[in-house]
Amino acid sequence: MSAKGRKRRPTIRASSRQQRARQTNTEDEKRERREEARKYREALRRKGARRRHYRNAAYALIAVGVIGALMYVATRPKHGPATTSQERTLLAQADSEATAAGCGPVQTIPQYSGASDRAHIGAQVASPPPLSSYPSTPPASGPHDPSPQGAGVYSSPPPVYSTIHSLEHGAAIIWYEPSASGAELEKVTGFFGDPANQDHVIVAPYDYPDQGSAGKLPAGKQMVLVAWHHMRECSQLSLAVAFDFAAHYRFPPPAGGSYRGDAPEQGVPI
Repeated sequence: MSAKGRKRRPTIRASSRQQRARQTNTEDEKRERREEARKYREALRRKGARRRHYRNAAYALIAVGVIGALMYVATRPKHGPATTSQERTLLAQADSEATAAGCGPVQTIPQYSGASDRAHIGAQVASPPPLSSYPSTPPASGPHDPSPQGAGVYSSPPPVYSTIHSLEHGAAIIWYEPSASGAELEKVTGFFGDPANQDHVIVAPYDYPDQGSAGKLPAGKQMVLVAWHHMRECSQLSLAVAFDFAAHYRFPPPAGGSYRGDAPEQGVPI
């Protein structure tokens, strides 16, 4: 064999090794790609399983909420206790007392226009809107705090956005001018201070200085009665007028009485 022929063999062997090496690398790359694809499919499968789990859990919670709401609506009391002799006397006096106290008719207040009328602050609405943006003073609906204000008599102004939530639950609020005093105020606070009379009723002074004129009762008004989308203004306080309003615009009304309000969550606890 010539010297030229002998020199070619290493070249052929080297070329074969290179080909085998390339084939091995190609197979390794294929295996890696297949493994990556398998891991990707597995990740998608686990992600889909988590989504289905969360979706099913959400549906279950919604179903529980809907069932609970339906059960509450079906079983909630439609009326409160029967009126007492004192309450019947107050109802009989309401019309004449309204004239003497300079009360106007019950007004229907439109919905809040800047956002959902039932929006929760911090969720659907980022921050508390100014009271001047509400269609009435005091507010009768609109964006409110997620927690309602409890029933009772308050000697200082409670959180106003929480009281709006109470209205949504069928409460009636008796707002009075902070400077008011005298026997009639004592009658109002004394009557509704009795736990037997304060279910879904709030009595409080209306005074929110940081809100400008919207943080005060309308000029010349000593008492403003508010329910969801309803309001009555009075120049003087009157227990008879206040109880008459509460008897018809808070939920539940007294036994045998009629509810004239339209709170969307009537009777839900506050």
